[in-house]
Amino acid sequence: MLLKKILVTVIIVMAACQFSSAQISTKDKLNAALTAIQKNYVDSLSDQTLTDAAIKGMFTSLDPHSKYFSAKEAQEMKTMMSGSFVGIGIQYITQNDSVFITQIIPGGPAEKGGVMPGDRILKIDSVVVTGARLSNMDILKKIRGTNKSPIRLELYRQALKKIITVNLIRGAVADHSVRGAFMLNSDIGYISIGIFSQTTQPEIEDALKSLKKQGMKSLILDLQGNGGGYVEAALGVADEFLKKDQMVYYTVDRDKGRDYYYASASGTSWGGKLVVLVDQNTASASELLAGALQDWDRAVIVGRRTFGKGLTQRPVPLPDGSVLELTGGRLFTPAGRTVQKPYKGVNYNADITNRYLSGELLSDKPITLPDSLKAHTLVNKRVIYNHSGISPDKLVPLDTLQDAAWLKAVAATGAVNQAAWQLVDEHRDALRSAYPDFNSFNTGYKVAQRKVNEIARLAEKQGIKLPVHNKERIFDLLALEIKAEIAAQLFSGHEYYLRVISKENTSIREAINILNNGRQYSAYLDGAKAL
Repeated sequence: MLLKKILVTVIIVMAACQFSSAQISTKDKLNAALTAIQKNYVDSLSDQTLTDAAIKGMFTSLDPHSKYFSAKEAQEMKTMMSGSFVGIGIQYITQNDSVFITQIIPGGPAEKGGVMPGDRILKIDSVVVTGARLSNMDILKKIRGTNKSPIRLELYRQALKKIITVNLIRGAVADHSVRGAFMLNSDIGYISIGIFSQTTQPEIEDALKSLKKQGMKSLILDLQGNGGGYVEAALGVADEFLKKDQMVYYTVDRDKGRDYYYASASGTSWGGKLVVLVDQNTASASELLAGALQDWDRAVIVGRRTFGKGLTQRPVPLPDGSVLELTGGRLFTPAGRTVQKPYKGVNYNADITNRYLSGELLSDKPITLPDSLKAHTLVNKRVIYNHSGISPDKLVPLDTLQDAAWLKAVAATGAVNQAAWQLVDEHRDALRSAYPDFNSFNTGYKVAQRKVNEIARLAEKQGIKLPVHNKERIFDLLALEIKAEIAAQLFSGHEYYLRVISKENTSIREAINILNNGRQYSAYLDGAKAL
């Protein structure tokens, strides 16, 4: 038997050698490989499966940001970047095999139809969802659908102690890229942008107009954790802060041709003091925006060195609806800096971990760079560096306790969200009566220590062991997280979560200090030593 297997293998190898001498096109070779796999592989595989795998295999030879999206993935990506989705406009959690509505998105079908936070969903159309052990994704698929399609909800309203039926028509629901816009004090405004989508520019225009009416004299623009999006949207945001015809970025394509992009006069042209917050997860379009504002000495950049993605992707649709996202050019800031970090011959995905292990993320001292990487800002000619990512003018070390693995692990279990929901659901009327507005809640409400201890015990039962050191500080941060979740659910909006949680963000605190000290703010932009 062994001799027979050896002979078969020898015959196959000899046949392969004969074929190797024949001329064959790359296209024919690929087809031959697909046919061979289909005929000889132990499991049956469809043409589509093999084709998708072949295309994804090709992309391993390209840069880390060129990607292949199947038709379904491409449609999901398009929806995510459109600034809206089709649904009814609710947020919900599943708890004890029941679906509870936690928030109502303003302007959506649910709000117009009278659905309220606290309602329990018993049925979606004719499907019973209580006790059905459905996942969040199962519920999502039943709620979302095609535009203008009907949906019938059977709800239990705790306040009325009765079941009600609501008939709604699905429609476009705003998925805002501006996560929050509010005043931190009487002078300083705050805007957080989570992603750059099709609706980012009008959203930030509205936010700036609102904050100016509230007396804003200085602004903190928060790009922490912003992974990018449409670079054209970042260009639109730059219009709000730069002068007409100031360059925002330029691209260089495969033939070394350059395309330049400039600020227009379409924005609000807000000229007050500006601090931009960045961190190691600020990437792509958000890096270009921060880089342009730094190059033109328009803003003080505060935080940690950004991710380092300076490649622009060009979508190439295929006939079946799938899309090739191919890198079509390199992006540069107005001063000629590239933010792209190296990706050839290195473990690209380990870069952030390596920064942590090297101590860079924990230091407020800039890393030493050679003079060959020096560049200069365009107005005040202060020294900046043509290095991976955008290096802040003021470095703020990572708060290791705020970023503690224990807090992240506890949040990932959903325990904080569920604890907040349960408390709001059981005491909604009492909370509303005691705290009729957010400001009274923010200053007056304190999370009971027993609730913090309860979540810690639940986490320990799930194998999430509480660190021995800094227990008091970690518990304070956990209480703040619970309070932020309660605020979001009680006042219905992610902005209220940010309003609570922002008080412990070290970069926000540093930005406030800089804006409150006019000499220090000017010193950073003039290139002098900060006072």
